[in-house]
Amino acid sequence: MPLKHFRNLGDAGAGAVRAMLAEAHRRKAARRGWPQGAPDADAPLAGRVLAAIFEKPSTRTRLSFEMAMRQLGGHALTLAAADLQLGRGETVADTARVLSRFVDGVMLRCHAHADLEAFAAAAQVPVINGLTDLSHPCQAVADMMTVEERLGKPVAGTRWAWVGDGNNVAHSLVEAAGLMGFALCLAVPEGYEPDPGFLATARARGADVRVVRDPDLAVAGADVVATDTWVSMGQTESEARIRALTPYQVNPLLMARAAPGAVFLHCLPAQRGREVTDSVLDGPQSAVLDEAENRVHAQKAILLWLFDRL
Repeated sequence: MPLKHFRNLGDAGAGAVRAMLAEAHRRKAARRGWPQGAPDADAPLAGRVLAAIFEKPSTRTRLSFEMAMRQLGGHALTLAAADLQLGRGETVADTARVLSRFVDGVMLRCHAHADLEAFAAAAQVPVINGLTDLSHPCQAVADMMTVEERLGKPVAGTRWAWVGDGNNVAHSLVEAAGLMGFALCLAVPEGYEPDPGFLATARARGADVRVVRDPDLAVAGADVVATDTWVSMGQTESEARIRALTPYQVNPLLMARAAPGAVFLHCLPAQRGREVTDSVLDGPQSAVLDEAENRVHAQKAILLWLFDRL
């Protein structure tokens, strides 16, 4: 079998992503009420080891991959990039070649997407994008899983709104819309638009993906409203950035424009009182804790696809 990587959702394709979502739902339901550390009944990745390398800080990505491997019967080695020889100038490619002799797969959370691509090109084991400055495909799988739980139906045909910075999470949702058939309207200020390559690819697949300036227009009638922090890791906060994004706060007035029962998403951590108010983040429409929990189940499905167990 050819070596698989999960650099972006397109590496898997629509059919595989649909299978991941079904598997994530199934495995979550199958272990309801179990201790978190108990392996799944089939322990499909017994004996497998995943190296999880972090160049950026992490809470949900680190915990979800460690727990995903534990529940699948395998093991995760969590490594800080600064503690490896990467921190002393060893090349990404050399690190990838060496790790390929020790582990069965690698999850990399880094700044430059080009580093992820170089790592995957040199690796002899599957490589997962745990977040780069360009995209966050693992988050997109968990987001779709969460929406399907809340709405009780597949994401195809639903309407999503993104409000704020057209960042890496937004890029993966644009890609998801193109693959999975949901409409996405992104409200972003001038100069904060999503990458045109993701938009072009999604539209070439027939997706209804629009970019507007007005948050009210984007959210009107939406089934899902999503946002993220205005200052991502590695970015410098500036008065100009905050001033540009302040009109894009998700608050009760904005949520009232969405469809009845609309779901609010935020990948966390949140800057409360900036991109979202407490009343929305902690309110009944918020699915952010389900979304965080579902990272484990999404990660499990991604891992099983990579290891040809799905």
